[in-house]
Amino acid sequence: MNFLNYNYSVTERFIRYAKIDTQSDPTSNTCPSTEKQKNLAKLLVKELNEIGLNDVEADENSYVYATLKSNSTKKVPTICFCSHMDTSPDCSGANVTPIIHKAYKGTDIILPNDKTQIIKFSEHPALASQIGNDIITTDGTTLLGADNKAGVAEIVDAMQYLIQHPEIKHGDIKVLFTPDEEIGRGADKVNLKKLNAQFAYTIDGETLGHIENETFSADMVNVVIKGFPTHPGFAKNKMQHAVKIASEIITQLPANKSPETTENKEPFIHPTSISGGLEQVEISFIIRAFSDNVLKQLEDELKQICISIISKYDKCTFTFGVKEQYRNMKAVLDKHPEVVNYAIEAIQRIGISPVLSSIRGGTDGSRFSFMGLPCPNIFAGEHAFHSKLEWVSVQDMQKAVQTIVTIASIWEEKQ
Repeated sequence: MNFLNYNYSVTERFIRYAKIDTQSDPTSNTCPSTEKQKNLAKLLVKELNEIGLNDVEADENSYVYATLKSNSTKKVPTICFCSHMDTSPDCSGANVTPIIHKAYKGTDIILPNDKTQIIKFSEHPALASQIGNDIITTDGTTLLGADNKAGVAEIVDAMQYLIQHPEIKHGDIKVLFTPDEEIGRGADKVNLKKLNAQFAYTIDGETLGHIENETFSADMVNVVIKGFPTHPGFAKNKMQHAVKIASEIITQLPANKSPETTENKEPFIHPTSISGGLEQVEISFIIRAFSDNVLKQLEDELKQICISIISKYDKCTFTFGVKEQYRNMKAVLDKHPEVVNYAIEAIQRIGISPVLSSIRGGTDGSRFSFMGLPCPNIFAGEHAFHSKLEWVSVQDMQKAVQTIVTIASIWEEKQ
């Protein structure tokens, strides 16, 4: 495949998509969780139709589906490329102003509309490989949305490339864009029967060349503490304060099992919110581990902390509820090694050294894998996501387009 003379559309598409506010909302019960996500879904339907895909639609929940029909005489497994349309609730996605910094020179990048926001070369090691490349950032007042609109743009551009180069043989290719991935609901309402794919790739990873075939296993834990309220003027030896009991539980959490103190494959217990008052307090936790057994051990450890603290208060009780969120996709992917192997080969063919890595988090691919659609995660080039310092490289996005095209070609070639 010769990409030298291709007029990439990925940068223009990404900037167009980034300007549309698609921030999701964890407090909403609708799907999508915000109406504004529908604006990008409608635009994508228009653009996918314009480049010539088939069966293009946005369903009632704003999942966008499309098909690139096979041009091969072989029986090729149907593969899917997937990205999510929403951006994180952690940082504003309204009025995003992307800025292209041409021919990056290896210096700190001061964002112009909030000069306190500085992408420091010393704090972003990935910038060392970007000298001479074109870096896209925000103006410093919002996130950028490269997570995951870079992936969306890369998939659309890759489909355009395949349509313009019919000499590249491929099987049926499905495109899927989901809402609400950032709040853990991206796979909730996907119609896998409609999608009708056998294998998939999320394009939602970070550094150039990285393939992620492993995620955390994840649960949510809700602890509800029932205190014993009395009038504070007559509370001696009577009041048992739910807020203070909750603070004791938080204080007893193991310091070496916190997001702030862990890395690589180390697990953690993380309190995400506390609400309530004297009579009742609810603490929400997320528990993360690469092993399901370790995940259960951490939940047991947290429960024992609660039991130990509450046992000191004879008028108080608590409940401990565990909700499964997702599981380590490696358990599924190891049964289908070709899915990851073809991605590794594709990255090698475009002249990049592939890096197999783990995600300290989850993707739609985690859920899809356990729903019967084995789905590793491929780099999209996004960095410092969920923050005003988010950035992506034009050249990395182009390499992601090449990777998608090459993966599709390899699946056909290997049959």
